[in-house]
Amino acid sequence: MNGPVFERNIETERLILRPFALDDAQAMFDNWASDDAVTKFLTWPTHQSVADTRAVLAQWAESQSMEWAIVPKEMGEPVGSIGVVDDQGDEVEVGYCLSRAAWGKGYAAEALNALIEWLFAHGVSRVLAKHDVENPNSGRVMQKAGMRYLESRAGGVVNHLGRRDVVVYVREK
Repeated sequence: MNGPVFERNIETERLILRPFALDDAQAMFDNWASDDAVTKFLTWPTHQSVADTRAVLAQWAESQSMEWAIVPKEMGEPVGSIGVVDDQGDEVEVGYCLSRAAWGKGYAAEALNALIEWLFAHGVSRVLAKHDVENPNSGRVMQKAGMRYLESRAGGVVNHLGRRDVVVYVREK
């Protein structure tokens, strides 16, 4: 994408995806960043304090990172994050995570589909996402968002469990 207009909000039927604010630190820490079950397959460490979360939010703000808070309209506070993790111009890779309390409600697929549509509207023609082979629920989210299996990659990511095999999904415009 190389610097698209980072619109303030993406709205779905049940969700608002919006850029993070520093004021989101406590909700992010409480709802998912401090939960080992949520961060198990992620590439960033479980936050030990809200100061860790504030530091991440400050870094995202400074780098103008394309990270959105996933906010259910009925709750009004973030329950997860979704964003672009690798930008190759017209091809991007996205990633997401959600609080355990929000698992199984369809929020991740709804957010992922909305983000993909937004990316397509802003010049991206190919969106990738990947998951650890031991996290098939994430693959189901990708499928529900209209993504299809692309390939498996041996040692394709390093996360809390070490160097891991991943499954890659794609959706093309």
